[in-house]
Amino acid sequence: MILVYTHKITPRLRYIFKHLFTRVLQIPVGFTTVIEEFIAHNGPKMTYSKAPLGKEFFIKSNELLFEQGVNDIEISVFHWENTPCFFTTGPKSILPFDVFAASFYLISRYEEYLPHVKDQFERFTAEQSLAYKYRFLEKPLVDVWAYKLLEKIQEKFPDYPYKTRTYNFISTIDVDNAYAYKYKSLVRGTGGFIKDFFGLRLKNIWDRFVVITNIKKDPYSTFDTILKLKKDKGISTIFFFLIADYTTFDTNVSAAKSKFKLLIKNVADYAIVGLHPSYFSMKDETLLKKEKERLEGITNTPMEKSRQHYLRFSLPETYQNLIDLEIKEDYSMGYASHVGFRASTCTPFYFYDLDFEIQTPLKIVPFALMDTTLNDYMGLTPKQSLGKIRDLKNEVYAVNGTFVTLFHNESLSDYLRWKGWRKVYQSMLKIATT
Repeated sequence: MILVYTHKITPRLRYIFKHLFTRVLQIPVGFTTVIEEFIAHNGPKMTYSKAPLGKEFFIKSNELLFEQGVNDIEISVFHWENTPCFFTTGPKSILPFDVFAASFYLISRYEEYLPHVKDQFERFTAEQSLAYKYRFLEKPLVDVWAYKLLEKIQEKFPDYPYKTRTYNFISTIDVDNAYAYKYKSLVRGTGGFIKDFFGLRLKNIWDRFVVITNIKKDPYSTFDTILKLKKDKGISTIFFFLIADYTTFDTNVSAAKSKFKLLIKNVADYAIVGLHPSYFSMKDETLLKKEKERLEGITNTPMEKSRQHYLRFSLPETYQNLIDLEIKEDYSMGYASHVGFRASTCTPFYFYDLDFEIQTPLKIVPFALMDTTLNDYMGLTPKQSLGKIRDLKNEVYAVNGTFVTLFHNESLSDYLRWKGWRKVYQSMLKIATT
């Protein structure tokens, strides 16, 4: 165990020290404000305060971990050993920046509580983030910092038995549209046909006909393929099902359809199933509860994992609602428009509620990339996308983190705008597991 002396033990301090030491570096950590206890400790120890007690391992503290609430903080980013840093420290500090305060700022999503302009879907945009402005969005910076801290600790305490965590990969699949044509209502089916007719989309009209008449398999029904790849590769795969009432933004098959229920049950027999809360559930706990209970009624298991549709969440309200409904893990932490690490980490972490100044039981599992980001927002070809995927995987692998990807069942269809993307998913699994 490493013992940390500080002038004041706060919830923020305890939270971020435990994240960096326990979850990233696999080092147990303890805290004390008693100098005598600190001096008497025989194992590794460090001081985190305004000034060192002597010549011990020391990092000068920024005020952030001793404050409450949210303030408009001026951030000045500089580079140390080719790594972006902020919250500079003095010459006596082992590191030239306060790694703990800086990590807390990024992981707590402090900047998302500050006034900002939302996009058309009421989301915090990547362009407003510190990571985007200073070009470290595609780097799990908090984990990189943690390993730089570890280097300094190992120099100071070479005899301590250090452990190393292992790299992990999780494939997640969002099911926004289980089927392209099948099992839609008569009104929706007719409306789709008329839209294709007047849009002169003759291929769509033909495909719609052969699928509805069971001559051909629905192109979006790729679940058998995904489950086979899961089994063959031995990877962890989570399916997030959208089971909302129909709206402009929620266009999945009706949850009342027996074939859709059967699909969910079949998938749940072979993989983990989570909830994909609807577009309007972002600030509506009643709607969120309704959808959670609906999916639980189909699977007959508690729904403990979720990812917001359109990645629409508002801090802290959305997460507070998830906690109230006993959701244990959320997978929404990422941007729709950019790949990379929204919270600057590839390590799952617990949501810290800046409103109540507490660590909550909700685990946040950040993802690194999404298929629609690569294809629609960035306009990359399948080949270019694989290059980007490889780069992100290597960043995560370098810090033994958790590489989480987000694909949709429809992107494996090789249909229309997804031509060639089934191979992208298959190749991504090879990249991610080797």
